[in-house]
Amino acid sequence: MKVTLKLYATLSDYLPTEARKANALELELDAGTTPAQVIESQNLPLKLCHLVLIDGVFVPPTLRAQRALANGETLAIWPPIAGG
Repeated sequence: MKVTLKLYATLSDYLPTEARKANALELELDAGTTPAQVIESQNLPLKLCHLVLIDGVFVPPTLRAQRALANGETLAIWPPIAGG
């Protein structure tokens, strides 16, 4: 199945160079793959994967290893953001 991975802010540095312009990477995944498995397979630092959304819907940390991705979905991940 195909899933689009979008990484924001400092996490975009983990995208291949050619994917940084679009801020997205199309992944070919096995059925049943979870966000936690994508985070691990892409070598993303877990502590930086603060906000995880599938098609704009928040996935809490407790469900990231349970909720399976489906063909055509977009997995978007943001690091913690501070401001003031």
